[in-house]
Parts: sequence; C-alpha cells; structure tokens
Amino acid sequence: MNFLLALLVAAVAVASPSCPPWAQPSRSQSSAACRCLPGDKCWPSASTWEAFNATIGGRLIATVPLAAPCHGSALSSSACAALRASWFTPNVHTESPSSIMAPYFTNNSCNPFLPPEAPCIVGSYVSYTVNVSEPLDISRTIWFATYFNIRLVIKNTGHDYNGKSTGAGAIGIWTHHLKTLAIIDYRSANYTGKAIRVGAGVQMMDAYSLASANRLAIVGGEASTVGYAGGYTQGAGHSSLASRYGLAADQVLEWELVDGRGRILKATPSLNPDLYWALSGGGGGTYGVVTSMTSKAYPDVPVVGAKIAFTNAGITQDRFYELMSVFQASLPDMVDAGAMAIWFFNSTFFSLSPLTAPGLKPEKVEQLLSPLRKQLKAFNVPHAYSVETFPGYLPQFKAQITPTPVGVGQYGARFIPRSVVQEKNVELTAAYRYMVEHGALVAGLGIKVSHSVTGNVWNSVNPAWRDTLIHNVIQTPYNYTAPLSDMKKAQDQITHDLLPPLERLTPGGGAYMNEGDWQQPDWQHVFYGSNYAALAAIKNTYDPFHAFYATTAVGSEYWAPQADGRLCKT
Repeated sequence: MNFLLALLVAAVAVASPSCPPWAQPSRSQSSAACRCLPGDKCWPSASTWEAFNATIGGRLIATVPLAAPCHGSALSSSACAALRASWFTPNVHTESPSSIMAPYFTNNSCNPFLPPEAPCIVGSYVSYTVNVSEPLDISRTIWFATYFNIRLVIKNTGHDYNGKSTGAGAIGIWTHHLKTLAIIDYRSANYTGKAIRVGAGVQMMDAYSLASANRLAIVGGEASTVGYAGGYTQGAGHSSLASRYGLAADQVLEWELVDGRGRILKATPSLNPDLYWALSGGGGGTYGVVTSMTSKAYPDVPVVGAKIAFTNAGITQDRFYELMSVFQASLPDMVDAGAMAIWFFNSTFFSLSPLTAPGLKPEKVEQLLSPLRKQLKAFNVPHAYSVETFPGYLPQFKAQITPTPVGVGQYGARFIPRSVVQEKNVELTAAYRYMVEHGALVAGLGIKVSHSVTGNVWNSVNPAWRDTLIHNVIQTPYNYTAPLSDMKKAQDQITHDLLPPLERLTPGGGAYMNEGDWQQPDWQHVFYGSNYAALAAIKNTYDPFHAFYATTAVGSEYWAPQADGRLCKT
C-alpha cells in the first residue's frame, strides 16, 4: 500500500484509529539510527506534507520564526520594534505555534535582538506544527511522524525553562486551542465532590476565573498564562495554595491522552493506573499527549496576603544576611499554618512577594511575620510592609502575584528540607550569600506538601517534595546579543559553581524538574527520586518506539542531540 492510499485509509478508519496499516511498527523507520531532518532523503516531500495536511483538516502550519520581521526579506523596522518591546511578555509566545520562552534552546535561529543581517532560519524551532482540535489529530500526527522517523514535541504555551517544547526538524503538537473548561460533580471510589475539567490548552487565569465564579478554588500555578494540564501539573506543580491542599499533581482525578502508539486513552487510579501514576508528577512531554485533565476543586475561602521588602541600605552585609536567616527560621511556622511564601533576593534587596495565607486571620499572619519585623526594627531598617485580606484566592492572586518577565534568564533549582533550616540555617544563609555575590538572583518558595497535608495520595511526585521546606530557583541573566558560547558558560556556572553549595547541604536531595538545571548531574535521581525506574518502564509500555523526547524527561537517555539538533540513538 503506498503512502497516499494509507493516508486515505487512516482518514476514514476512525472506528479503529490505533492501527492504520501505514503506521504499524513493522512499517515504521524505528530502526533508523537518527531522526530525519529537512534535506535528508527520508524527509517527506512537499506533496506528502500536503496529503498529510488533508487528513487533519488543514491544521498543519509551516514554521515562520516569530522574529522574522527583524531580519532579511521580511524586515519591518516597526514590526520588529513592536516585537522587541513585547518579547519578554508571555502572550507573544503563547499565541505562536512555534516560539518558546527558553532562549538558549532556540540556538539563535532567529533572534530579534541581533542585527538585521543576522541569519533567520527555522533551525532549532519545530519545522511544522499541527494545531490540534481533537485527539484524532494527535493520533494521525504520531502515526505520520513514526512512519517517517520525525521528531515530535508537545507545546501549549512554551513556558518551559528547558526547551522541551521545541526541536530541530520536529513536528510540534500544539494543544493550545483545546479549551474545554467546566466545573463538574465528580464521583469515584477515591473522591466525591466538585472538580474542574480542562482541555490541555486551558491557561491558569481562565481556570481560576471559572473556579472563582463558582465560589471554588483550585491548586494552580503562580503564572496566569501557564498551561494548567501540561508540564506544570504533570511535573508536580507548586502553588500558592499548596501548603493547604498539596501540589497540583496531588489533585488530579483523571487524565485523557493520546499515547506514543496513537491510542486514545483515559487514565484514573482504576483505569490504566500505571499511566495515571506516571502522568501525576512524573513529568510532561514523554508518555503521551494529554488532551484533558480533571482535578479537585475546593470551597473558596478568604485569603490574607502579606508583603515585606527591604534593601541593604544603611546596614552591613552581615546584618542583611542575618535578616534572611531570621526569615528562614520563621518558615516552618508559616507553612505549618497553611501559608505559602514567595520571595526573591540578591546581594542588595529582599522581597517577600507575597505570603499567601488561605483561611487565616490577619492577626495570625502578623504573628508569623513578627520575628522578621522585630529584627528589622532592631537594626533600624526601613521596609515596606502590608497585610491585606481578600474575599477569595483569585482577588488575592490578581492583586499580589505580580507577572514576571519571561525569556530573561537561565536556571537551576534545589529542594531544601526542613531539617536543613532547623539544623544548618547559618550554613544555608552562607550558601545563599555565595550565590548572590557571584551574580545570581535567588527565588524561594516556602512550602509544605507532606502527606500530613495531602493525605494518602498515590502518584509519582518526586518523594523529595514531601520533606521540602524551601524550593529554591537560581537565575542568572540571559544576554541575547552575546555569543551562544557565553550563555553556555553562564549555565555551566550554575551547574558547577552556584548550585553546589546547596547540593553539599542537601546530599542525595532533589530539585523541581520544571525549574531545574538542564545540565543537572544525576538528573534521574535529582528530578524523579526513587520513582525513576518505574517511570521508565511505564514510558516503554506506552511509548515503546520513543516517539517523544524532551530534555531530562523520562526516557530521554534513549536519544542524544547532535550539534545540528538531530536526535540520534545512544
């Protein structure tokens, strides 16, 4: 059977979409050593792409890099200026089928901040994108990519720090327009109550708004534009409500997805339970393409939000860091009360922005912050301070959780267990001091997601989360006009100089995969803990031909990226 006829068969064989003749493993090129790239003999012809496009309702998009107006024949000074002005806001990337927010992984393929004469090529962006509207679009894309030995990647918004939503010569499965959104009454052996069901394209603000309109709250991300059901929840998903309810992955009741064979599946604790377990915390982009997620929703409650900010003006550096130690020592009481803290600092400023305390009284929040405030007053440090009460989570989110620019840094992360703060707080502050005095901006999240908070959840969340008091993210700035080799050196600094002080304090510990260092040594243990072997076995069950690859995702050892971005088997 030739390929065009096979496509026709696939288009009409909806009753048994998992087994179109042309996508059987024996007919695929899965034995090839490397993925095909444009220009290779194995790359589909233009007419073949057109035939494929016909089977998916014309939803195939050939990539034109977002920054094309800044270069070459497409040059438009006004359009380029507007793009540069908006480049560090998320929406310009979320609405693009191919753009991402992790600049290093674009390989300067089409950089809006380089001169007009600089190259603008598809390069490390996906070659094509399928703007999927239903699961069958995804199945057909997987069959096509498997048959022609083409790399696959999954994108909703492109928020990922580590370039998982792009790849040279890839077909991107773009889930951004799967916008199903509903509050439902859910009943199962494990849970009965209100739930929210979202398509894979739903972003946090839309989900928060629907929940709030129904006097409910959901556990979601601090970025309003992040996708709810994608790598955020699949990778665990921290939240300002986590110390009260647990991580986003702890809330999941049900997944719908298309696996690496193109099969349309549902996964719950009782149906395909291994797949449910893997998707709930075991990382995105590798077991299949999630099309919808159903998660618990809770009655909304009043929320107290607090902020504190100060600088090192007028005090010694030793006293500045002593103030941070006082704050860190207060964190166990904060999280035990159900609050979650977000703070940022470098060598000159500290900002708690904010402390989110659902269900607490303002007097309690003031008590929790009193050790830091007393020390600030003792040192005569001017500081901004506010405590506000909001009628629910969404009003507090809109008022106090400030959007942050995207595409501005490179990152690493580490979990700090409660025991380190209680027993080695001085050493922890010394590690922070080293990092910020060597150019890092450090973010901290004070959080408690132990089983005393979550109850008896069953999922593949990295066990290191359960003992974590502080989740740290280390950031250094990204320079769009510097050579890419300089940015590699900057990431090397994170890997080999800035993170090790925290790693020495937390031997055998972990880090959050979604915000971690893509060069993390022993990443299988650090990001997945003791779950990795089981997750790899599940990956091999549901994606036996390794259709899906993403940096540091489960099973990514199977492939090695080459200098041109091509994936070759290890």
